[in-house]
Amino acid sequence: MLGVHGLTVSFRIPGATVRAVSDADFEVRPGRCLALVGESGCGKSVLAHALLGLLPGNAEVSGQAWLEQDGDPLELLGASQAVLARKVRGRSIGLIPQSPATHLTPVRTARAQLEEALRELGTPAGRVRAGADALAERHGLRPADLDRYPHELSGGMAQRVANAMALAGDPWLLLADEPTGGLDRPLVDRAMASLRELCDEGRAVLLITHDLRAAEKVADDIAVMYAGRLVELGPAAGILERPRHPYAAGLVDAQPDRAFVPIPGMPPELTRLPAGCAFAPRCSSASAACRTSPTMTDGVACHHVLEGERA
Repeated sequence: MLGVHGLTVSFRIPGATVRAVSDADFEVRPGRCLALVGESGCGKSVLAHALLGLLPGNAEVSGQAWLEQDGDPLELLGASQAVLARKVRGRSIGLIPQSPATHLTPVRTARAQLEEALRELGTPAGRVRAGADALAERHGLRPADLDRYPHELSGGMAQRVANAMALAGDPWLLLADEPTGGLDRPLVDRAMASLRELCDEGRAVLLITHDLRAAEKVADDIAVMYAGRLVELGPAAGILERPRHPYAAGLVDAQPDRAFVPIPGMPPELTRLPAGCAFAPRCSSASAACRTSPTMTDGVACHHVLEGERA
C-alpha cells in the first residue's frame, strides 16, 4: 500500500512562503481508487509530485510517505534520487502528468518516447515495438498514431500517449494527474473505465481531478482538498451524496446535474492563508469558532459539519 502521514510541502520564494500542502494523511491500497478533488491551485499536483521526488529545489518537505510492497516498506520522502529512479518511478508508481503535451519531447515521435520507456523499464528488445502497439490500442490510439510528433497530436491523443507511458513498466500504483484533460465525454468515460479495470485487476489508483462525474465512475474513496489541506475523506458514494464539509457540498452543488451553483468567492492565495479555517471567508456557516483551524475528526475537518437533510 501507499501510506501518507503528516505530509507537508512548502516553497520558499523571495519575500514569502507558499504553503502548498499541510499535514495530509491518507492511504491507497491495491484494488482501490482514491480520488483527490478540489479547485485549481489547492496543492493536489504538488502532493503527487512530492511522493515521487519531483519537486523543485526550493521545496521543503516533511512528514512521512511509505510504500509497502512484498512486505518491504520504503520511505519515499527520504529516498535518494537513485532509489526513486531505479525502484519507484515507472516500476512501482506510474505517473500520468498534467498537460502531457508539454511533457513530450517535441523533436521525437510518440513511438520513440514510448518505446524508450519500455526499454528502460525492462521490456526485451524483441518485444518493444509490439508492446508499444498494444499499449497504444489499449488507450484508444492506432499504432500509426505513435509515428506522429507531439505537435501533430491533438490534446486528447497526447493525453492517451501519456497514459500509455505511465503503464509501460506495469506499476501497481498509478498517480493520474487530470488524466481526462482534452478528452470529450465518451473518451473520458473510456479512460475512467480503463482506470477502474486496473483497480479490479489488483492495482491502485490515486486520481487527481476536477471532474466529480469522472471520479464517481472510478473512485472507491474521495479526499477533498482545499488550500493545501484535506477537509473531508471517506467513501466516494457518501461524499458525493451526503457531503459533510461545506466546501465538499459546494463542489457537489456546482455540478451540472445538481444545483449548478458555483461556490461564492475565490480560494485564498497559498502565500497568505487566513488564520483558522481557510474556507471560512466563503462559508455561510462560518462563526467565531472558525478562527481556529479544525482537526480531522471522523473523516471531516470542520467546526460546522453538515448533517441531516442539508447534507
